[in-house]
Amino acid sequence: MPLRRVAKVASSLPITTPLRLGSALREGLRKGYTRADLRSDVLAGLVVGVVALPLSMALAVASGAPPQHGLYTAIIAGAIIALLGGSPVQVSGPTAAFVVLLTPISGRYGLGGLMLATTLAGALLVVMGIARFGRLMQFVPYPVVSGFTAGIAVVIALLQLKDFLGLSVAKMPEHTPERVVALAKALPTLRWQELLIGSLTLAVLIVWPRVTQKVPAPLVALALGGLVAYGLTRVLPTFHVDTIAGRFSYVSDGVTHGGIPRSLPLPMLPWEVPGPDGKGLGLSFALIRELSGPAFAIAMLGAIESLLSAVVADGMAGTHHDPDVELIAQGVGNLIVPFFGGFAATGAIARTATNIRYGGRSPVAALTHSLFVLAAVLALAPLLGHLPMASLAALLLVIAWNMSEFRHVIHMARIAPRSDLAVLSSCFVLTVVFDMVVSVTVGVMLAAVLFMRRMAEVSNAKLIGAGGQYAGVEVPKGVTLYRIDGPLFFGAAQKAMHTFSEIGRESKAVIFDVSHVPAMDATGIVNLESALLRLKARSALALLVGAQAQPRALFKRAELEQVTGVVLCEDLSEAFERAEGFMETRPLSQAAPPVTATRDSDAVSG
Repeated sequence: MPLRRVAKVASSLPITTPLRLGSALREGLRKGYTRADLRSDVLAGLVVGVVALPLSMALAVASGAPPQHGLYTAIIAGAIIALLGGSPVQVSGPTAAFVVLLTPISGRYGLGGLMLATTLAGALLVVMGIARFGRLMQFVPYPVVSGFTAGIAVVIALLQLKDFLGLSVAKMPEHTPERVVALAKALPTLRWQELLIGSLTLAVLIVWPRVTQKVPAPLVALALGGLVAYGLTRVLPTFHVDTIAGRFSYVSDGVTHGGIPRSLPLPMLPWEVPGPDGKGLGLSFALIRELSGPAFAIAMLGAIESLLSAVVADGMAGTHHDPDVELIAQGVGNLIVPFFGGFAATGAIARTATNIRYGGRSPVAALTHSLFVLAAVLALAPLLGHLPMASLAALLLVIAWNMSEFRHVIHMARIAPRSDLAVLSSCFVLTVVFDMVVSVTVGVMLAAVLFMRRMAEVSNAKLIGAGGQYAGVEVPKGVTLYRIDGPLFFGAAQKAMHTFSEIGRESKAVIFDVSHVPAMDATGIVNLESALLRLKARSALALLVGAQAQPRALFKRAELEQVTGVVLCEDLSEAFERAEGFMETRPLSQAAPPVTATRDSDAVSG
């Protein structure tokens, strides 16, 4: 079959509706935005801001960046995505899932490399949204998402043990097996002071939600951890814990200060930010080529997590999001935020759920959350510097446990088919041992192979020769009826068409009943066309009966009737009538040899 015809058959779906940036905000305003809506959004945004404030700093530290850069991400990316996005109640910012990807990037390329990779990822997300890949992301199998999410949770938890236990590790290795070894060797350096503050914070984070949910647990736990650490430091001269101000510093007017700066996110060029050697990173094609792989990984994870968060939000709030608009908004946010000191952001499920739980109704809530974080930076920067690193590590341990959903994974392992369990287990192990890129790539490929096998299992074909009964009608002499059941996709086409080789020399007309074929792809149409051309070569009549809408449209684009001479019939009675009329004009002795499978057919099927 000519390549131009294959390309025509496999042509892409038409684009019928324009993309509308900011559709969620405009839709909310169009329906009538009242003072009560504004009050609910502002209150919800303030609560989300309280949650996002320590979390943004903790995620920045875990990703290998100073804490203020996590705050800048929540401020800039959170506001841009809220204004341009397609989900009414989604809140975006730095997320725990990115930690596994960003830590190696910042370790190898420094903060400048992390920011440049984010810019490249933002551009990729914009392209994905314009190309309308948003709806395709929902086809990433659930076992793949569960597997790599649980794996990410394990990696995040391991990364927090250093600060939670106060271990002395010169440089954390890049891969998990080496990290485990390094942490085990560092256990003799455990500091009870860090463990005490970390355990206290962890206990409050676990117990407080059972007492009340009116005040966010992170606010209480981190404030208490910081106050206890500060008090014990004053009372006990030997008591010391590592804090944000003790580990991170910034330069203002030539003077070095501890903690985070009390200033707005200022414009900067990512490639002028220091790299791993402390000098400006620089910009070159070679560097962009090196960062293209990590940028693609950031874009894919950002797309998956943001759309997954939007789906969860729709289920909780009864809303509806536009996945393509949301992808473009996520892309624009990630494209711009590095120029203000931020790094990778995406839709955050926990913050989005908090927003809905506290009454958020429109993107105004997410915008309020960004403004609150900005106000906190300007007003509370010196106080934030006193937060203990062990308390931030405890917060991320709770986040890791919540995102792992191990109880659900165990339940799924009991009830899911073995093939799905194999995909989930593979993604989990590969994420922990290697990284998320390898995990998702292998997981999607494995799931696709298993999907092809399942499609082949549900698709089948049946031959009914002369004298046989079909739909209450006896098949006439010289006629063979060939029924195909199930979708005729690339995973099932060869199996479904294999029975065709059994058609004998006595058949002068072959009726293909495709009324039970709901869909067909390029491989299916190529296999079918090859069979019809072989019938045409032996001067036999071919009839297609009951084609549904999608296959019929495919037949029309492939010009199947003109190329193969097949006759399309609406029902079996019409097909039998045409077959009998054809046989009256052709003696049985002229029948050609039986149809056999050819190497060309096998090659096309493969």
